[in-house]
Amino acid sequence: MMMKCVVENRIWDPAETLPRPDLKKLQAERLRQCVARLAHVPFYKNKFTELGITPDSIGGIEDVRRLPITTKEDFRQNYPLGLLAVPREQIVRIHGSSGTTGKPTFVAYTKQDRETWANLCARFLVAGGLRPDHMVQIAFGYGLFTGGFGLHYGVEKVGAAIIPAASGNTPRQIMLMQDLGAQVLICTPSYSLQIAEVARSMGLDPQHLPLQFAHFGGEPWTEDMRVEIERELGLLAFNNYGLSEIIGPGVSGECGYRTGMHIQEDHFLVECLNPDTLEPVGEGETGELVFTTLTKEAMPVIRYRTRDIATLDRSPCPCGRTGVRMSRIIGRSDDMLIIRGVNVFPSQIEEALLRVEGTAPHYLIEVSRPGTLDEVTVHVEMRPQDFSDKLSQVQALRDRIDREINSICGIRAKVNLVEPQTLERSFGKAQRVLDHRK
Repeated sequence: MMMKCVVENRIWDPAETLPRPDLKKLQAERLRQCVARLAHVPFYKNKFTELGITPDSIGGIEDVRRLPITTKEDFRQNYPLGLLAVPREQIVRIHGSSGTTGKPTFVAYTKQDRETWANLCARFLVAGGLRPDHMVQIAFGYGLFTGGFGLHYGVEKVGAAIIPAASGNTPRQIMLMQDLGAQVLICTPSYSLQIAEVARSMGLDPQHLPLQFAHFGGEPWTEDMRVEIERELGLLAFNNYGLSEIIGPGVSGECGYRTGMHIQEDHFLVECLNPDTLEPVGEGETGELVFTTLTKEAMPVIRYRTRDIATLDRSPCPCGRTGVRMSRIIGRSDDMLIIRGVNVFPSQIEEALLRVEGTAPHYLIEVSRPGTLDEVTVHVEMRPQDFSDKLSQVQALRDRIDREINSICGIRAKVNLVEPQTLERSFGKAQRVLDHRK
């Protein structure tokens, strides 16, 4: 069945429509250049020597399989800027992502990196309906996190006006939207629902806000969540993907057909691997995304393990873009919950919850092992209009949720229904899991 294009199909950069043979040739040339840049970085130099790798030994993109894997731990081991491939005086920006050790993982950008970043973000923003005459409200944090700045650059590139609202202070966010007429919202999907919730508490109908489009990233979200957000806010929601170690937002994004996110393959080489064996999965099968940067100057990365689980779709897209499409992130290989031998991703539980009428898209998963067996408790908020103190109604809702979780995930869970606005809200990435077994 042919999907409908929900916006005018506009191409920002002709490189997005490169024929596949030309694209593969460009990727091979840029892969050799990337290896050459990294041959002087001690970490990679040692790896290349061990493996007998030189730029001249790279014939085509299939040779990426001969190159070493890079992990987040490698960034930590080379803290703060041990993976830098250019002199420090060429750096114009440093960003970072949070880590479990308390120290961030730093990434650096040259002037050209920043220009590339802006162009990549402009590509998916235009694909998702952004026009120069739009007013854009960015409700991402501005700081070490790459999201706010990356999208800011992209919007500027397109020529639209920006309200750099940053994160938090939701009533003020709503005031800015109304007073300045923001048509486009950029934030995490979970925060958009918080905006809708706060708007109602202020006596406003969220659908009457001026918003027409939203571009979401920063956390996994399901198709059911998209339906919920679009219903709540009366807008078109688009998905994009990126991670700091690769460049930030701009790695991929949806076109108007919304059948997956086009990976910007002229800048990034993608593999989909079995997370246990690191061997390629079959066409259309689920695996871990592994990226190689092809054009980064300051901190190129080879075969970076994202831990993000998804599928790739290489079939042609009606929009004309030739980059392979990736699915939504199903989960993370390191966030996957093993419950009594069953592999469960938090996104599967979210999907189950959103299929049950009467629940709000706010939840918390708790996993414990009080004895020898794992136990899962899912705390779920009820909608204000569905909240009831009648035990029979509450129990019926619990049973429906339990059945849906069992149907999708193959596990039984204890369902704890809580009053509206009980669970903690987040301005950034929402915390969905508390695993007390660790």
